[in-house]
Order: sequence, then C-alpha cells, then structure tokens
Amino acid sequence: MGKKVFVVDVARCNGCYSCQIACKDEHVGNDWSPYAKPQPDTGQFWLRVNDYVRGTVPKVKLHYVPVPCQHCDEAPCLAACPVEGVIYRRDDGLVVVDPLKCTGCRECLLSCPYDALFFNEDLNIAQKCTGCAHLLDEGWSVPRCVDVCPTGALKFGDESEFAVEIAEATAAGAVSQLGPVESTKPRVYYLNTPRRFIAGLVYDPVEKEVVKGARCILVDDESGEKRETQTDGFGDFWFEGLEQDMSFSLTIEAPGFVPLTYDSLSTSADVNLGEIPLGRRPAPGGG
Repeated sequence: MGKKVFVVDVARCNGCYSCQIACKDEHVGNDWSPYAKPQPDTGQFWLRVNDYVRGTVPKVKLHYVPVPCQHCDEAPCLAACPVEGVIYRRDDGLVVVDPLKCTGCRECLLSCPYDALFFNEDLNIAQKCTGCAHLLDEGWSVPRCVDVCPTGALKFGDESEFAVEIAEATAAGAVSQLGPVESTKPRVYYLNTPRRFIAGLVYDPVEKEVVKGARCILVDDESGEKRETQTDGFGDFWFEGLEQDMSFSLTIEAPGFVPLTYDSLSTSADVNLGEIPLGRRPAPGGG
C-alpha cells in the first residue's frame, strides 16, 4: 500500500465550500468507530475552507485554501499524546485519533500548528480529519471532500501518482497563511499558492483622465531583472506573481509626461499604490 497525499490546487478552488459541507455530512451524527465518533453539529470543521483577502480597495484579490489535517510524517500531535496507541499512523500515512482509547487529556490540542485538532466536550475526546479512512477501507478511492469537489481543486491518492504535482507544489508549512514551518513534514501539498502583487492606477491630474498605455517598468533591486507592462483602458496596471519579501523599483512613463519612479517597494505585503498622478512635461519653449 502506497502512502497517501492530498494535493490542493488553490487556483482551482472557487470557494464553493462543497468539501467542507461534505465533511460535515459524512461525520455529523455518524459513528464510525474505531475511526471516529460523531462530529458535533457546530464548532468543528475537520476540513475548513479559509478565505484570504489580499491588497486594499480597489486593488483586491481573493483566494481560498482548503485545510484538512495535514497527516504529517512528523506529527506533533502523535508525539504529544501521553498514551501509546491513541494517535497512530496507518500504513497508508493517514494519522488517526482512536476515539475508543482517547482519555481526553487534551495534550495534543496545542501541539498542532495547523489548528486541525478539536475537542468534543460531550464525548471528552480529541477529534480531527481521518482522511475518511473508514471509506477507504471499504473500497473508496478518495475521501468525501475530494469526491464532491466540482473543480478538481482537491485530489487524493498514492504519493507516487502525484510526483509531478509534488515537485511543483508547496507543502503547507511554506504557505504563509497557514503559519507553521515544514518541520512537521505535512502530506498535504498546495499548488498555485498566490504570490505578491504591485498595482496602481495612473492618471492625468490636469485633464482629470486616466492615462492609457503608460509604460510601467518593474526592476528587481537585487537581481536587476526587469518586468514590463502597460496601463489598460482604465489606467490600471498589475505586476503579479512576485516573490515575498523582495524589493523593487518601479518607473512609470508616458509620452508628454514626466517619468515617475518609486524606489524600494517591498513585497512583504501586496502593494496598492493607489491613484498615481503623472506631471505633464513643460511645452517646448514655454516660460
């Protein structure tokens, strides 16, 4: 049996929440012991869809990130549990909390950097995503969340099947929105995680009109690499796919206007330069 992985394509996720709802449908009110006891009606999302708003109005981007348990190879919850056999790793790599053995000590809860563990007060046990191990053992090829995903954003299978995707992907620990470092060796991989952008709107303050076709040149302060674009019919420009925590210089120029340069633009966050006025060049022979 090969070890299983999840692959999440963030670019394909449209925030429909089908995966989150399917997880609730599968586990709320259903006792799948010894895999899992019923999930409470409220308060727990063993798979949750986080939404992230980037930038500032009006230069805003929105993306969604489905987050199940990461089923880490170096699972901190497994190491934190004081009772042997309560949290265990299956041969297929899925990490499961045995609901029949859990003593409710809560030692595991704070160990998870992904906030994927929950505590059921009524049952006095820790709970989390099982990867729908009960379904896999009955012959299903994928968990419910993957089965219902309408866009193909969620995939699941043997690690060997996803060698290409894993090589291109980012483990959850390197996804800044998820927080933790990769030392846990998560088995959930993320494709097309959003990078930073620099954007703005260029206008002529004299004519009070946007400047179309202005040349925008972005230079990496460290490597000297140049990127270039032009303002569109609304005066907007976007530089997307920029690495985090880099420094750039931006020059904006258009016929009849004085070039404008921004130095040391940091991509520690997305950059919205807002409305950028370009000064007109003096008329030839003007006084």
